Amino acid sequence: MSVIDLDLDRVKGFLPEEEGMRLYDLAREASRLGPCLEIGSYCGKSAVYIATGCRENGSVLFSIDHHRGSEEHQPGEEYHDRELFDPETGLMDSFKAFRKTISEAGLEESVVPIVAKSEVVARCWKTPLGMVFIDGGHSLDAAMADYTSWASKVLPGGFLAIHDIFPDPAEGGQAPYTIYKLALKSGLYEELPMVSTLGVLRRVNPKGP
Repeated sequence: MSVIDLDLDRVKGFLPEEEGMRLYDLAREASRLGPCLEIGSYCGKSAVYIATGCRENGSVLFSIDHHRGSEEHQPGEEYHDRELFDPETGLMDSFKAFRKTISEAGLEESVVPIVAKSEVVARCWKTPLGMVFIDGGHSLDAAMADYTSWASKVLPGGFLAIHDIFPDPAEGGQAPYTIYKLALKSGLYEELPMVSTLGVLRRVNPKGP
């Protein structure tokens, strides 16, 4: 029997199962240290994997998304979905779909939705985290804002996971790979094996004097 209580093939999103199961495994370990947090939840596919892992330890996932879509989701762009476009506001709105996914997965007690920009939430954030998963906007400005706002909030032994890493520019955008390299260069993280385009880093213990 699958550990996931929902057919995720029916959920809109861009996360392959192998990457999702890696997030689930990471969350099972990370949530023993502290709650997990994701940036960029879209319709809830990654949240289901992470929150299922958190639930096993009685922990929660904080899921941050302004639910107005990233650059590539806007009208006229490659990944625009007309079903998620609100004609009354003239804006994208994935929050209703997100809430439906979380409800159908039975995870409403394990997911705390935060509808805002990640850098706004980070201004007053004080809770140390077992894992941060960055999968928000893929422009350099957006990725850098997510990284600088949250990378230092992961507890030693916890994880920083970054989605859509393409070392070869011919295969995809470079913003996630840029922040991945910055995290390694910072000395705060050690590299763990990647799963497809999912980069995984573990926060190291601070070095003594």
